[in-house]
Amino acid sequence: MASFSRRTLTRILAGGFGAGLFVATLSGQSILGPPSEANHFVETPKGWVHPKTAWGDPDLTGMWPISFVGTVPLERCANARRGGPPCDVTKAWNTEEEYKAALARAGQPDRSTQALSRGNYGAALLSGVTDPTVPQRQTSLIVDPPNGKLPEMTAEGKRLGAMMKSSWALPGETQTWDQPEDFDSWDRCITRGMPSSMMPYRYNNGLRIVQAPGYVVLDLEMIHDSRIVPLDNRPPLPSNILQYMGESRGHWEGNTLVVVTTNYHPGPSATNIGVMGSPGGNRVPVSPQMKTTERFTRLNDEMMLYELKTEDPVVWTRPWTVRYPLLLQPKYDWWEYACHEGNSVIPNYISASRAERAKQAAEKAK
Repeated sequence: MASFSRRTLTRILAGGFGAGLFVATLSGQSILGPPSEANHFVETPKGWVHPKTAWGDPDLTGMWPISFVGTVPLERCANARRGGPPCDVTKAWNTEEEYKAALARAGQPDRSTQALSRGNYGAALLSGVTDPTVPQRQTSLIVDPPNGKLPEMTAEGKRLGAMMKSSWALPGETQTWDQPEDFDSWDRCITRGMPSSMMPYRYNNGLRIVQAPGYVVLDLEMIHDSRIVPLDNRPPLPSNILQYMGESRGHWEGNTLVVVTTNYHPGPSATNIGVMGSPGGNRVPVSPQMKTTERFTRLNDEMMLYELKTEDPVVWTRPWTVRYPLLLQPKYDWWEYACHEGNSVIPNYISASRAERAKQAAEKAK
């Protein structure tokens, strides 16, 4: 969890990150053009020089927790309140007034934050503690298709999804469990897979970027996945060597790190119910033909723009793209993620499911 919450929100509300961090001003211009929707209104100060590593690569090292955008749903209008005002799927951005109002609301301490400030971690957990988030201008993580929704699945994608298993029930589904394969890879603490791992969850959102000559490592707090990205133009592995997190190759386009990943092993869901505004059930398949292209662009000393394009012609009728800003948070607390494959929850679910069905069968026989 992060320790920055109150201080960071105060600085945002007071403009302490520098003029025009989220709202365009005349004092600077983003390296992606004037502050605008294209760069999520993040500004690059005039004369700013991109930091470099000791060996000359653009420096992206540091802690960039994805919880920074935890208030934004994956799909637009997916978190619209029942009975509330109608949600406009064509509205990709909140107005500046709406954004400022959201910041003001976020500045009010909730029960979890109050309990944490007193050191009462038990009360904080029971009241729903999460990684601190910051309101954003964008209304969905998905920026393409323009309606902020996942594209239609192909017939094969729907067929593959219907074969997937998870402990997260679909509406009207009666679940039974007889073997570990009746659970998804997140249930079993194996991996969230991709592209889901690069989206904000309720907790354990740490993303640490480590660089060495010829390599970038994307270290993830949840399920302790580490994505090692070589930058030496080596060819990809043979197409029959597949991994849940795929095989990544990176290169620099100016100061932007581009990571292309292929060779995905089917299994994990491409989206996850732990990401707000995602489809339920964790039944979105991945095929070996999936390809993801990520772009990491640092815009100033404290902000970076992240983009992830997913292409899978077996599953989707068209590609889809997620894009969002990230804030450098050196004091983020990286907590132990103790979930592990073979944990007691899975056998307990299986034994309880078998016992319930045996009892029902016995009662029916009487």
